[in-house]
Amino acid sequence: MRRTLLVLGLILAVATLVSAAPFKIALSNSFMGNDWRQEMEKVAQEVAKKDFFLKQATLTIINCDNSPEAQSDSIDSLVKQGYNAILVDASSPTALNPAIDRAVAAGVVIISFDQVVTHAAAWKIETDFNKVPRIQALYIAKAIGGKGDIVVDRGLPGAPISKQLEDGARAVFKQYPGIKILDSQPAYWDTQKGLQIMENYLQKYKKLDAVWAQDDDVLIGVLQAYKESKRNDIKLFLGGAGSKIMIKKVMDGDPLVKADVTYPPSMVATGISLAVKGIKNQALDGFYQKKIPSKIILASELITKENARGYYEPDSIF
Repeated sequence: MRRTLLVLGLILAVATLVSAAPFKIALSNSFMGNDWRQEMEKVAQEVAKKDFFLKQATLTIINCDNSPEAQSDSIDSLVKQGYNAILVDASSPTALNPAIDRAVAAGVVIISFDQVVTHAAAWKIETDFNKVPRIQALYIAKAIGGKGDIVVDRGLPGAPISKQLEDGARAVFKQYPGIKILDSQPAYWDTQKGLQIMENYLQKYKKLDAVWAQDDDVLIGVLQAYKESKRNDIKLFLGGAGSKIMIKKVMDGDPLVKADVTYPPSMVATGISLAVKGIKNQALDGFYQKKIPSKIILASELITKENARGYYEPDSIF
């Protein structure tokens, strides 16, 4: 039943969950090109059906076309429709700021998460993207003994998170003179792109020691390309975000996928709770301070065979 609801929600450009509650909350999502975003919306829909939420608010999900112009227009439209709060998974860290200016001036609460904006008035929820690439790169470096040739599949061109991940990993790899990054290409956090890039890498380089795919959706395609090549030289593949497919491989002792790093789509649930608190001008439960923190940074953890079972969610889309 939950899967059916999700499919219906993704078919519609605008998915609205109706209740008799007083507050109107919207989720403005800039991009639907991978399973992480689909799972994020699924979590949002599930939260919106909970009794505690239904008694207070309604949730509308708007999917934009990954352009700042479209998302800015969407935010402006939501403000005119009288929404009290808008959660924003942004297409740009800065280009949405004028639209957010107008929203804040109209008294709308803005919660920015995942791909966050720079606007000072937006509350921000994000993963520690300084820590994530350090965890990933350090794991690879140690796993290959501090030396070897690696290739990288980057994320979405222009996305700050993608650049932050790569810059952070490169800073770690520089500490290991024996490690050489032979190539780095944008995979758009997309499985098919990951497959195509890996096919090119395998044709171009006769020997590789490790592949850093940055994202688990990309890693699915990378692993497929490697399997079809029938090569056996690569010692390690590492993605990121903690998809059920990769966590299951880690649990099962897969010789190529031995670890993953958390970056949970469920952060949207924190954003929805924060939006309700913001509308009601309430402090966070358990916080002495009256004001809600302007930024919440979620911890990232290394998933290994020893702890993987605790992160495995078989019903997840991602």
